[in-house]
Amino acid sequence: MLKINNLHASVEEKSILKGINLEVKAGEVHAIMGPNGSGKSTLASVIAGKEEYEVTDGNILLENEDIEELAAEERAHKGVFLSFQYPVEIPGVSVTNFIKTAINANRKAKGLEDMPANEMLKLIRSKSEMLEIDRKFLSRSLNQGFSGGEKKRNEIFQMAMLEPKLAILDETDSGLDIDALRIVANGVNKLKSKDNAVILITHYQRLLDYIKPDFVHVLYNGKIVKSGTAALAHELEEKGYDWIKEEVNA
Repeated sequence: MLKINNLHASVEEKSILKGINLEVKAGEVHAIMGPNGSGKSTLASVIAGKEEYEVTDGNILLENEDIEELAAEERAHKGVFLSFQYPVEIPGVSVTNFIKTAINANRKAKGLEDMPANEMLKLIRSKSEMLEIDRKFLSRSLNQGFSGGEKKRNEIFQMAMLEPKLAILDETDSGLDIDALRIVANGVNKLKSKDNAVILITHYQRLLDYIKPDFVHVLYNGKIVKSGTAALAHELEEKGYDWIKEEVNA
């Protein structure tokens, strides 16, 4: 599904990723953890194709295709989804209209016609029920006046509607209370399948109580310095990151 080889990336000539190697297969959930400033969000942004980051070495393959030259929008059409730590507000554009536009843009890129309105309505209804989303919520302006939990739930709703091959959830748990966390995690768990893959980027282990990762990777100083099973996340919760830093710097 996703293969990253020796990836180096910088922003404004400051080197942030310093040789990332990672393989994510279809059906897997990978968690990427690490102290603040270790490069977690940069990695998410580079995979998704955000322009402010420059890839200086290495490559990113999605289903064996090198996507490095593709713009963020083209990557999205190929099935890469990135949730944002701080989603933008779009006044005057409802949640429903935003998602309709996104779905039809994806279909157009694949040479398909717009999704018929009745089909779209059915899809919106089934996915919103699955994520316990209120009908009124769907007619509100995108992210305007949304609580942290509502913003995240809206992102998971977008993910449910777009059905990406690779979903990257960046700090999806930040600012969520337990109820919101449970609903978001429940949505992600329902959307997991043998045909898609999920990368969770998180600072804390608590999200991983709800979404069980197959693999946990620790990013420190722009490199993956340790990989393991879900047990590694519990170890990090107990001991913090200092022991990893000591191992790396020894």
